[in-house]
Amino acid sequence: MFHLVRRPPIAVLLCCLGLPLALSAQGELAPALAGKVEGRMYVSPTGIFRVAIPVLPELGGEITDTPNVVTFQDDFNVHVSIAAFAQDATQRWELSTRGTKDYLIYFFSTFVLSDFKETFDGVDIESAVFLPSVMEGSLLTYIVIPGGTMFGDRVPRLGANRLPIAKRGNLLFVRNGHIFVISTELAERVIEGMAYKKTTAEEDELLRTRLLDIVGKMEFARPPAAAPDTTKETVPDSAKPAAGKS
Repeated sequence: MFHLVRRPPIAVLLCCLGLPLALSAQGELAPALAGKVEGRMYVSPTGIFRVAIPVLPELGGEITDTPNVVTFQDDFNVHVSIAAFAQDATQRWELSTRGTKDYLIYFFSTFVLSDFKETFDGVDIESAVFLPSVMEGSLLTYIVIPGGTMFGDRVPRLGANRLPIAKRGNLLFVRNGHIFVISTELAERVIEGMAYKKTTAEEDELLRTRLLDIVGKMEFARPPAAAPDTTKETVPDSAKPAAGKS
């Protein structure tokens, strides 16, 4: 069930999940993962999705997860989180009454963005766009987060009162009774310092490409087969008219 109270903030889940688990050179993981690794695929604890692991152990790749969220990070420029929350009756009702586009805007504004704002000061949304052809309707958003970078150890030294302003792209969609939130940070924005010259449009396109690449590497569990409808009244053969008779 997807409960909207007494849950860890989505912003915390998407950004940091505590101490990471390092991949060994052979790609093996500590047994504390809630999900599991099969070859180069990560399988979620619920089995609702699997995804090609986007980091390499040779590059400092790490995987951290909870029952609902997995985060991948390396020592260079990858920080990707995939959250999958089962929709409860309330969320299914919201989807059915609002439609996909308005539901995703509602969910992002009410839970994702509001949690980021509670976790970090000065969070703002730059832009958002609905992609009707991606996953049967997806919401792509771009937000800036002062002091919210996951690459703090690589940020060039700034003035005493200056915080690096991280930028994240977020892709939301509904699949098989779950709402997915995929989030990634544009690491170059905070680690390249004065050498960074990309425009907002170029940043957006980079994040869009990276998020769609993650979606392209995901496999989703098939939805359960629909139960037979036992509510329809059947007519016994003895009550049916014989062939040729009215």
